[in-house]
Amino acid sequence: MSPTISMFCGIIIRMFWEKGEPHHLPHIHAEYQNDNAVFGIPDGEILTGTMPKRQTKMIQGWIAEHEEELLANWKLAMNNEPLFKIQK
Repeated sequence: MSPTISMFCGIIIRMFWEKGEPHHLPHIHAEYQNDNAVFGIPDGEILTGTMPKRQTKMIQGWIAEHEEELLANWKLAMNNEPLFKIQK
């Protein structure tokens, strides 16, 4: 399951966990039109996938602005607990 934790400017931000396969690096999944990318937290680096340059900069700025909330959600996700929404 991949809960949506935020949406802004046509970008959907999700964070999820896979049972039995914990991720080691905090990250989010971003979707914009036909592009999908995984961004590291807190550096905002694209770990995999593609995203247009303009949306990449928007997502990186959003990550920097919401770093504490994202890391709090990451801890919840790793404990398989419900995540909270993050506003733009």
